[in-house]
Amino acid sequence: MRFGRPRRRERWRRQDDLPEPHPARNAVARAGAARGRRGHFNKHGLDVTLQPTKGTPQAMQTLLSGIAPITRLGQIDVMTAITGTGQPLVNIATPFRTSAVRFVYSKKNHPLEKPEDLVGQTMGVPSEGGTSDKVVSLVLAGAGLDPKQTKRQVVGLTPGTFNLVQQGRLAGYVVSIDTANIVTSQNPDAGVFDPTRYVKSDTQVYVTTKDALKQQAGDLRAFLAGLHDAMSAMVADQTLDETIKQLRGRYSFGTLDDDAIAKASLTMLRESWTGGDPSKPLLVTEEAAWSGSYKELTDAGLVKAGGSPATWFDNSLLPTS
Repeated sequence: MRFGRPRRRERWRRQDDLPEPHPARNAVARAGAARGRRGHFNKHGLDVTLQPTKGTPQAMQTLLSGIAPITRLGQIDVMTAITGTGQPLVNIATPFRTSAVRFVYSKKNHPLEKPEDLVGQTMGVPSEGGTSDKVVSLVLAGAGLDPKQTKRQVVGLTPGTFNLVQQGRLAGYVVSIDTANIVTSQNPDAGVFDPTRYVKSDTQVYVTTKDALKQQAGDLRAFLAGLHDAMSAMVADQTLDETIKQLRGRYSFGTLDDDAIAKASLTMLRESWTGGDPSKPLLVTEEAAWSGSYKELTDAGLVKAGGSPATWFDNSLLPTS
């Protein structure tokens, strides 16, 4: 597949890290990332279509097979692939600097306020061995606790799963930011545990291959420039009124149609992009954070030690201003 310049469309692929029945409902974040992006990409000479894939394996396969030149993956999955099977992946941008998942629990039944509260309990996760499952393990391991002390049960990611928490069958379950906001808005008993306080490696990055980095650098640079423009526009929209107006012109679903939930989710999204510091440049991968996250993963036994994380990212294609 070749890149299209003006008047020609290139199909890019990205991964939905928490698949749900309707991709956009997985988070207002998905729509938020799309704020005005087509015009921004066109400005830089690309006509881009972002296509969701069915999880990490398919997203990675489309990249490695050359079908798509770039995809968005979790840092945990990228480092696992590099250290485990030697995949030629390169992180060229970090859009999400913090975790995009939350643990929802019942305040009455069993509050989850610290890692120790997970010990001896059962947590709901969307898939066994997936990113959400690993985030639970990282929360425990980071506190010096054995992840095996917390059982996992595969459950759906919908707000309705909170019934299992209220019934005491689960201590909590791992959901997207949107779903967490929906559950708390509908249930006064619902509480939210933010793993970002304990886990630093659950970021999301845009990844390409070593070959594509050399052969398609110009197009990748244009893509990142358009993405940077779109993200900057939303960060600058302090009230988020214009962002929501644009999104509602393209999408219609519950979490976006509700002003309170939409603004809460988009605010969390924006904070994840900036890492809580709007003065920091967007998309830049910081070497200390990247290497520190690798150490976090090796200490938890989730990836192989002995690698050179500084060679796994490249900021050279990012806008300089």
